[in-house]
Amino acid sequence: MSRPFASVRARATLAATLVVAVALVAAGTAVLLSLRSNLLGEAGTQAERSAREVATGLAFAKPYEDLPLDVDDRPVQVVDEEGRLVAASEDLERISGTGVDAVKPQPAATARDGGDDDDDDAADAADDDDHGESLEPGEIGARTTVSDGSATIDGDTEDYRFAAVPVETEDRGRLTVYAGAPLSAEHGAVNTALTVMLIGFPVLLAVVAWVTWLVTRRALRPVEGIRREMAAITASEDLARRVPVPDTHDEVARLASTTNETLTALESSVERQRRFVADASHELRSPIASLRTQLEVAAAHPELLDLGGAVEDTVRLQRLAADLLLLARLDAGERPADARVDLAALAREAAEGRRGVRVRAEEDVTVAGSRGQLERVLANLLDNAQRHARSAVEVSVRRDEGPHGAGGGGQTAVVAVADDGEGVPAADRERIFERFVRLDAARSRDDGGAGLGLAIARDVAVRHGGTLTVRDTPAGSALFELRLPGA
Repeated sequence: MSRPFASVRARATLAATLVVAVALVAAGTAVLLSLRSNLLGEAGTQAERSAREVATGLAFAKPYEDLPLDVDDRPVQVVDEEGRLVAASEDLERISGTGVDAVKPQPAATARDGGDDDDDDAADAADDDDHGESLEPGEIGARTTVSDGSATIDGDTEDYRFAAVPVETEDRGRLTVYAGAPLSAEHGAVNTALTVMLIGFPVLLAVVAWVTWLVTRRALRPVEGIRREMAAITASEDLARRVPVPDTHDEVARLASTTNETLTALESSVERQRRFVADASHELRSPIASLRTQLEVAAAHPELLDLGGAVEDTVRLQRLAADLLLLARLDAGERPADARVDLAALAREAAEGRRGVRVRAEEDVTVAGSRGQLERVLANLLDNAQRHARSAVEVSVRRDEGPHGAGGGGQTAVVAVADDGEGVPAADRERIFERFVRLDAARSRDDGGAGLGLAIARDVAVRHGGTLTVRDTPAGSALFELRLPGA
């Protein structure tokens, strides 16, 4: 496959992989945070359950030695309202995160006699944990304070989530129970999920990149077929060939259809150009050959020079060259000027000096366009009408409130040229506007011209946003009607 298409595939694959990677990282982060939050919440619930179980025993005035302090090897502390550790798990060796670092219950005298700052800090921590909650004797506090820390039990150190529950006793005052639940399950689950993601995400991204590469190659295969066929058309210059249209009914299929439509239009344009060049060469050959013959005869026999015929052929050649030049300018897309042109005055000027031509015109019928080109249209229409008329030609100029030929609304200027000839057969009413076309009745080059006048007239009309059509009059003669948008 050529480099541009490989680049498209690479960019599409990279973009899809990046999007999926960002989505996976975001989703993985959310999953890890949610998993950790749920496991921490579960650990906090377990710790609170253990703390409330001990608090229940204290509420019922159980002795410290009868409390469930060593269930499941979880750290438990019981602290009085002065911050003194009064009970703890038997194998507790170290603890942090509860605010009371002591691991062995202290006698009451030690607490009273010592009076050190550490016990004061522990008492402040215990007061903070109570949150100022007012309790009745034998009542367990509804509020639970949760904190994270670590503890060493029987030589094993782990991270714990601690729950602090206050309880009011009748004989021992306000006590606070600290119980911990291990976070090993949370750490293990998070680490396992993270390991799975670190292994699975690259594999998934590789699969996404591979699938995107294959799908993009399949999607671009018709485009490559279109490119190859266009390259073959360019190399062979055979505009009759067409690119393959895939049966997918998607953007690529529409691209192929549009490409074929463009090739059809290009083939038609090139064919018209070839026909135009051939016809122009044929039309130019006759007056040039005639003029050359007359000059050669004059060179050999000056007394036989037909000066009038030579001038006539020269004028005819000049007109044909002018017609070809105007058509070339029109085909090149030359835009008409935007001057205001009075069609009534233009029609009178065009009819001046012509025998049998009568003009009926309304005043102030103006259009926007090129005066020279519109004058050429009227001259061509009058030449054609006089060529086929028996005796009279009538030109009428008027305003029409209906829509003009370009499809817009508003005022329309109409110029109608009618003769009293035989008219144009219905089958030939469009063909006569083609270039170098002459009907059987006008085949004579002496009388019929080169067949460019009506083609030029219609092209100019279209360039001005109007139309030029032909139909029969009630008497059966020809009526050419030029419709242009009013200025």
